Amino acid sequence: MSDPNLDVAIIGAGPGGYVAAIRAAQLGLTVAVVEMDTPGGVCLNWGCIPSKNLIQQAEDYQVLHTLEKLGVKVDRSGLDYGKVHANSRAAANTLAGGVSGLLRKNKVKIIRGRARLAGPGKVAIEGGAALSANNILIATGSRPLEVKGFEFDEKQVLSSTGILDLKILPKSLVILGGGAIGCEFAFVMNAFGVAVTVVEMTEHLLPTEDFECAAVLAASFDKAGITVHTGTRATGLTRSAKGVCVTLDTPAGESTVEAEKALVVFGRRPNTEDLGLDSVGLKADTRGFIPVGDYNQTAAKGIFAIGDVTSTPLLAHVASREGELAVEFIAGHGGQMKRVNPAEVPSAIYCEPQVAGFGLREDDAKTGGITIRKSVFPYRGIGKAVAVGKHEGLVKLIADPDTGEILGGHVVGLNATEILHEILLAKTAELLPEDITRMIHAHPTLAEGVMEAALGLTGAPIHM
Repeated sequence: MSDPNLDVAIIGAGPGGYVAAIRAAQLGLTVAVVEMDTPGGVCLNWGCIPSKNLIQQAEDYQVLHTLEKLGVKVDRSGLDYGKVHANSRAAANTLAGGVSGLLRKNKVKIIRGRARLAGPGKVAIEGGAALSANNILIATGSRPLEVKGFEFDEKQVLSSTGILDLKILPKSLVILGGGAIGCEFAFVMNAFGVAVTVVEMTEHLLPTEDFECAAVLAASFDKAGITVHTGTRATGLTRSAKGVCVTLDTPAGESTVEAEKALVVFGRRPNTEDLGLDSVGLKADTRGFIPVGDYNQTAAKGIFAIGDVTSTPLLAHVASREGELAVEFIAGHGGQMKRVNPAEVPSAIYCEPQVAGFGLREDDAKTGGITIRKSVFPYRGIGKAVAVGKHEGLVKLIADPDTGEILGGHVVGLNATEILHEILLAKTAELLPEDITRMIHAHPTLAEGVMEAALGLTGAPIHM
């Protein structure tokens, strides 16, 4: 084999691939990224960004209710959801153009096409010339999980991609899956006047989040008129000219729910098929994930895998960090920080109220027989939250009862996804609750809830 002409070839330009490419270029490596769609990946084009735009527009629409409380007469008859959709696409397109610009600025070669491994150090591109590189990084992401009996047609049965491309609102929607995606779209659709039903097979919404935070969200959904069925499994789905009918296995027995459309969000599946893994002696596990080491290196020399194709949390920010770690290792800068620590990965759900968390959950501590100290401070005790009329929520800290080490943080309420990071910074910096309490927090701010929760761990809360 001739000498490789690249230091790194990256397959996929999502939040893992494009960040890895830019970081590699900053480190002086020659790098090319192959992408069969628009740079930015699912997150930027058909996930995080357009969905957050829809959420913001839904929140803006809800402000009309506040204006009515002030005596302002509001006419809602002119809502054109096609324009809402267009705004979300404009936001995604703007940022996708920004990613392309960043890649060009950093002299990263962008190649359009479908790529697959073609042996050690080789990447074949469909309809184009092959690449050779010292290192190859797989960053092909994931797609909505399709389950037999609930197949997507993107007309009556929608995936998370299909619902982002809706231009006309349905009158009713049943959402199968009460995780992050399901709850975000439940909020959006309900805010725009759609009759929403959410079906979740576990005992509470957001099964990977703290149960007390999930309870606050469930109460908010109930108040908003969203019907929620927990501990309920969808066992079948039929289509008709009128819409869909979903059969449910509930704690009370079998029942059905009908709606104009269904959104099926049972999870996501890694894009590891037809990647040519066998050409370098690799094999995905039974779930489709590629096993990796501390720096996301695979068992094949010179082959790395990051993001949703590995078994770490399927989150854009995890993919980005793993991409940085992998190329820093390739450039000889590894050793200071190894693989992403799941206990320090923040989750962020952007429905209203927002839910965010990291680390140990109370229910997991009970299941594992772990003794903890916890402190919960309600939003109703935060002056800023009461002043702006957004007092549903709580800040929850979990700590080691002996050392005081922060083991977990969970927030539900206004701006929870932003507030969480003060707690996470304290955790990663190995600070104690006392360190948070000694820092002066501006008044009135929502961050005072973090200070009060920390005071609760020391046994001296002021406003509770």
